[in-house]
Amino acid sequence: MDDLDRRLINRLQLGLPLVRHPWRVLAEELGSSSSELLDRLHALLEDGVLTRFGPMFDIERLGGAFTLAALAVPEERFEEVAEQLHGMPEVAHNYRREHAWNMWFVLGCPTVQGITETLQRIERLTGLVPLNLPKEETYHVGLYFPV
Repeated sequence: MDDLDRRLINRLQLGLPLVRHPWRVLAEELGSSSSELLDRLHALLEDGVLTRFGPMFDIERLGGAFTLAALAVPEERFEEVAEQLHGMPEVAHNYRREHAWNMWFVLGCPTVQGITETLQRIERLTGLVPLNLPKEETYHVGLYFPV
């Protein structure tokens, strides 16, 4: 990663300019070209330096539902269960935590009923009872991690 990659990552954390051609504006800000910035973004994603690039939606305002959930997975089954969840379109991501509830994941569904049905499907599929932790209150935390 060079200086331009770092500046691009830092700038993208602040959001894209809300203009017709945002990449042109970013290119001007960063002293580059639109095509070079897009090429670098794709390379950073392909290399795994960035894991995701895209908009954040408030699924509830769009009529959908989401929840944070967890499973207590026996260590010898952790990878197997992670793959099972990875194959489900409702699972946004899952990750390991050092806790009795060692696998955490986010579910996004078109309806609240869809959350319930998906949690039941996960229980049938894995034989493990999910812990459902629906959001009680919304907080906006403007995170910024300078690179």
